[in-house]
Amino acid sequence: MKIIPVIICGGAGSRLWPVSREAFPKPLLKLADGQSLLQKTYLRASKVASADEVVIVTNRETYFLTKDECVDAHAGVSQLGFILEPSARNTAAAIGVAADVVRQQHGADAIMLVMPADQLIEDEVAFGAAVQHAAAAAQEGRIVTFGIRPTKPETGYGYIEFDSAPLPGADAVHKVVRFLEKPALNVAQELVAGGRHLWNAGMFCFTAETILAELEKHAPSVMAPALGAVNAAKRSDSNDGYTIELDAAQFARAEDISIDYAVMERSDNVNVVPCEMGWSDIGSWVSISELTAPDARGNRIQGEAELYDVDNCFVRSEDGRMIGAVGVKDLIVVDTADALLIASRDRAQDVKQIVAKLKRVNHDAYRLHRTAHRPWGTYTVLEEGDRFKMKRIVVKPNAQLSLQMHHHRSEHWIVVSGCAEIVNGEQVISLQPNESTYIPAGHKHRLKNPGVMNLVLIEVQCGEYLGEDDIVRFEDVYGRAPV
Repeated sequence: MKIIPVIICGGAGSRLWPVSREAFPKPLLKLADGQSLLQKTYLRASKVASADEVVIVTNRETYFLTKDECVDAHAGVSQLGFILEPSARNTAAAIGVAADVVRQQHGADAIMLVMPADQLIEDEVAFGAAVQHAAAAAQEGRIVTFGIRPTKPETGYGYIEFDSAPLPGADAVHKVVRFLEKPALNVAQELVAGGRHLWNAGMFCFTAETILAELEKHAPSVMAPALGAVNAAKRSDSNDGYTIELDAAQFARAEDISIDYAVMERSDNVNVVPCEMGWSDIGSWVSISELTAPDARGNRIQGEAELYDVDNCFVRSEDGRMIGAVGVKDLIVVDTADALLIASRDRAQDVKQIVAKLKRVNHDAYRLHRTAHRPWGTYTVLEEGDRFKMKRIVVKPNAQLSLQMHHHRSEHWIVVSGCAEIVNGEQVISLQPNESTYIPAGHKHRLKNPGVMNLVLIEVQCGEYLGEDDIVRFEDVYGRAPV
């Protein structure tokens, strides 16, 4: 059986704010061991039998971040395909375009293993066995989902009711009776006690032909635009993979609906493999906290913190900042460079309300970190005020910014470490540490790192408007300049 893992890498993860942001989504969140959720999923996908290719569906804006994470994981996959969404249209459209690409690449009978990028699985042997059971059923034209045997009444997960009798000739696969939404606590207690309900893991297995036929039947408002977006897409190939940039106009027409609502709850061809594989849906700070062993008073700490007379708290500090807490209990405290979250532990699901409010007032904290990632490296806003902004810019080896111009601001660049090759108007200059240049407003300019180590410089912007949208690009190796 040829199995193609498809990783759905999207979702802002608003319940994991302030670490997860719209421009730095939940799958990129680093855990205590230094690996991101995406890296763990990618490594797990690469171990699936016959998985010499992995396909990742992600947003166009996070493509380079996502690709860097996969490269850093060193999974050894021979072909890595990226499908870039110009906008978020939910999982039905994402799976539809992936199925069409897989069908074109490998044929209609190719088996797809669809995996969210933001889950943890501890028992990979059990995971591998479940995949083989699911793939065998998928090969016969069935849609198969994965159900986790519940260990407690959980109100944050959806549930699957299944027929206790397995399918003929498939002892590990059962018919799905129905899907249930996230229940109240008393209902969840009854479901767990009854023994005929599983947590919905949000993973699926089917052939490309099967899921495309089901989408065509149950969700034509998704399928027609999805196929159109693939047909009109821009494609680029390399020795180790390919990138497909979906057509924005076509894709925007796709209905914004999940695969659960679009197909799983409407089809009579849905089955489930009950699993016990140490599965965890990292959906809130409570689930993140449970990955760290508690101290004698039930406190869990990630980063630097000193606690006094504190019970049952989760404290996470980033960027080396020290957190002190005295005389509190049952709190979640998450500190980043530009935002601090303090929440009652039993209200962890409501963190998304803060994000919704920030989005309504258009506060940058819902979308961006103080350190922003770009294809060429990162920049960190150190300080800003009336008519000025200071940044620390890091350019990766052999990377370069676009040839660009600003209407409303001038810039001063001071090299801290590394070597800079700079286009400044008609001049091309090289700068070493402690050397600088001045770029007036209206000058075309470009910054390049020709060396083998990171280039670090300080940028000081001055002008009447300092927004990131005051950039006119003329040339760009990352495809961000207009043709």
